[in-house]
Amino acid sequence: MSKFLKGTAILLLAGFITRVLGFINRIAIARFIGEEGVGLYMMAYPSLVLVITITQFGLPVAISKNIAEAEARGEYAKIKKILVVSLATTLTLSAIFTPALILLAPWLAETLFTDNRTFYPLIAIAPVVPVIAVSSVLRGYFQGRQNMKPAAYSQILEQFFRIVLIAVMTKAFLPYGIEYAAAGAMLSAVIGEIVSLCYLMAAFKLKKKFRLRTDFFKFVRSGRQPFRELMNVAVPTTGSRLIGSISWFFEPIVVSHSLGLAGIAAAVATKQYGALTGFAMPLLLLPSFITYSLATSLVPAISEANSKNDGKLIEYRLQQSLRFAFLTGGISVAMLYVLAEPLMVLMYGSENGAQFIRLMAPFFLFYYYQGPLQAALQALNLAKAAMINSLIGAVVKTAVIFVLASQPSFGIKGAALGIITGFVLVTLLHFATVLKKISFSFYVLDYLKAFLAIGISGYAGYFIYVNLIGGTSILYRVLLSSASMAVIYIILVLFLKLIRPAELKRIPYIGPFLSRLSF
Repeated sequence: MSKFLKGTAILLLAGFITRVLGFINRIAIARFIGEEGVGLYMMAYPSLVLVITITQFGLPVAISKNIAEAEARGEYAKIKKILVVSLATTLTLSAIFTPALILLAPWLAETLFTDNRTFYPLIAIAPVVPVIAVSSVLRGYFQGRQNMKPAAYSQILEQFFRIVLIAVMTKAFLPYGIEYAAAGAMLSAVIGEIVSLCYLMAAFKLKKKFRLRTDFFKFVRSGRQPFRELMNVAVPTTGSRLIGSISWFFEPIVVSHSLGLAGIAAAVATKQYGALTGFAMPLLLLPSFITYSLATSLVPAISEANSKNDGKLIEYRLQQSLRFAFLTGGISVAMLYVLAEPLMVLMYGSENGAQFIRLMAPFFLFYYYQGPLQAALQALNLAKAAMINSLIGAVVKTAVIFVLASQPSFGIKGAALGIITGFVLVTLLHFATVLKKISFSFYVLDYLKAFLAIGISGYAGYFIYVNLIGGTSILYRVLLSSASMAVIYIILVLFLKLIRPAELKRIPYIGPFLSRLSF
């Protein structure tokens, strides 16, 4: 099996485990602190993402790309310089922006978020910034060498410890108020990230081929060339992520003010935003662990092929990734659309958020494409174009949210429509940019077959849930309906040859058996 497929398989398995653990974590938070507490948590979280984006400065992708290229050329001495320069940069930025987040927390809470209770979650999460900054550098190093195991294991550890601590932390702080309980949830995330970093450092120490501390500052001073090469990728990558982070940072601000103009009280707006971003969005984003895994593996794989001017391999890798993203995202969309209400009841004890899933699910097929396309642009030295695409999408999203959410007839649904508009536009722009760089065949018949498989599976699941098993428990009905949809979908995918027999054979352990089932 190639490094690309092996790395993707490892990240997929780890991503699935991490997402399952993440859902358990979110369910625990929702059960302990409710919609209002989730709203406070989700209002503070984008501020953290913004600061982390600035401190990382796009280096994880740049490190992965440059180390993959250096290893392909046999320039092993250069790898230490890349790592040293990256660590020095992120630590310096962390030392500046972590105190800034703490000092600005009162102003952010009272002025921008219109709910001063967000102050406590903001303060609680601030210490995690330097931890994540260093972790991201080490992950970029391992990913550049196409060794995905340390990054995968560290994600699982982080989620595991967060879940173990979430009940303890929220219960300990809940008697002081809902805002303190939200802060307790943030503190559990901080501890989880610290455990993750400790594992990455131990893995690096065991697997490295050089002593990092030896002549550290000498390598920093002599690292101008690696620094420039890193910045060629990091600056536009940071631009793309910064645009997304700033957009997400302003999202709760624009939503709260827009809903205020629509005549909705601040506490109610916080609950509605919590239902959208804390209940519905995590389910809609569930398949993104697959696209994240593909995108992470795609950057070094396409960078290596690009350094060898192998255009056919570049298109092959991208075609593989997009087809897999579409097929896995398709069944997820069908399940979420059909089972929106019962899933909300089972997970959160409320149907709040189901209307957002029904509204947004069909459009998330575009979102599942976005990760692999952006990874391809970064690997092909088109990170600047990706940044411009992201900027256009962010501006349009924010404008649509403000225009629609401020209208009483739309309210919080206007925010959902704005989010959809933003990522659909960015995905289309990314795809158009890729087409300018490489030759790319678009197999219309395969997509028609995929839509047919999605439609038949979704209808079958709906029929089973509504007609055949009425009167039984919701959990049983959801499990049977989901299993039926999955089985029917897999059979249709194999029957319609949407996954080639040769590709099936490469799947570890079960591949040869599945390839024989392909009609």
